[in-house]
Amino acid sequence: MSDSTQTGVSTEAQPAGSKHRRNRWLNRTVLGVGLASLFSDWAHEAATTVMPAFLATLGVSAAWLGLIEGVSDGLASFAKLASGFYTDRLRRRKPVAVAGYVVTALGTASFALATAPWHVLLGRALAWLGRGVRTPVRKALLAGAVDRETYGRAFGFERMMDTVGAIAGPATAFVLLTALNHRYSTLFALTLIPGLLAAVCIGVGITERDRKPVAHVSFGSSLRALPPPFRRFLVAVGLFGMGDFAHSMFILLATQKLTPTLGPAKAASIAVGLYVLHNVFYAAFAFVAGWMADRVDKRRLLAAGYGLAAVNALGIILLPMTPWTLAAVFILGGVYVGIEDTLEDSLSAELTDEAQHGMAFGVLATVNGAGDFLSSILVGVLWAAFGTSVALSYSAALFTAGTLLVLRARPAPTAQAE
Repeated sequence: MSDSTQTGVSTEAQPAGSKHRRNRWLNRTVLGVGLASLFSDWAHEAATTVMPAFLATLGVSAAWLGLIEGVSDGLASFAKLASGFYTDRLRRRKPVAVAGYVVTALGTASFALATAPWHVLLGRALAWLGRGVRTPVRKALLAGAVDRETYGRAFGFERMMDTVGAIAGPATAFVLLTALNHRYSTLFALTLIPGLLAAVCIGVGITERDRKPVAHVSFGSSLRALPPPFRRFLVAVGLFGMGDFAHSMFILLATQKLTPTLGPAKAASIAVGLYVLHNVFYAAFAFVAGWMADRVDKRRLLAAGYGLAAVNALGIILLPMTPWTLAAVFILGGVYVGIEDTLEDSLSAELTDEAQHGMAFGVLATVNGAGDFLSSILVGVLWAAFGTSVALSYSAALFTAGTLLVLRARPAPTAQAE
């Protein structure tokens, strides 16, 4: 089978030496996607950081936070699946990505109008719907811009830039929360600026290569065409994801544990600062993990990240939650998410043909989203009803099971059959 048929990309028109140029993984498209991720994460992380404290002013519990995160993630997962299926059938993917970034920006900024928790739920759901639509499109654009040998670095760079935004977001929230005298509505409205800049970066910053769309087949046929190693990999991802709650729960944990000794205002400020620390380590380890992924067994590296998640959950259960142990919790959380996000993406790109990348990323995101939906709601309910020990024991058990399944999975092939 020819390369153009196998990948859905027209190769005949590529000039001599184009292979060499594609080996330069840090190209305009990778940089444009990275900048878009930075600005978008800046916007919604600023909102996410103060969302638990804002909900507290409305008198709601951890169960509401879990519901908001879970419903939003669940809705996004179905949007990702539909978007992944259709993006392989489009000649131009970029307009879909731009629209997704715009919707995310508007949904996040709509928190400024919220006066009840269900308003936040609606705004978050709209934002995550846009996020769901754009995610497999963005990843397919990224994978199509580099060679298989540099998937790790490309996805690691994108995750690093995303997390630089996740550092800037909480840091901005930390400063503005005091400067605005805790006027949450103004802070939420200001997130519109970086949110729309993300759409601009996709619209004018990336160059989409010409591609031949995949011939139309049914959704079921596209799903069945995904390689068996990839489908087995998804089982481990799904099991781990069912315990992997939203890390805004860490902010709530720190606020609850520190409030009795420091008071609510100082505890909230420290919790935000710890979340910035979490994202610093996330950014650093996303790129480190991507660099390592191009040189070592991706399966074992991902299992190491999953194992760290289990260690972190057990640490919360077994150790006293002082400021120092809370800092360790946030740091380990950032490290394992950096490894998890980078390795899941690069393994998915490696285990599937380029013509299947949209579908593969859509299914991966849906599996993760379904897991997030279940985990955020269940952990929130268990936390509110029985405390952190029961909630985190549930997560630790699933983290351990996911680790073992990844280790038992077949190693990723280094190349597709010609």
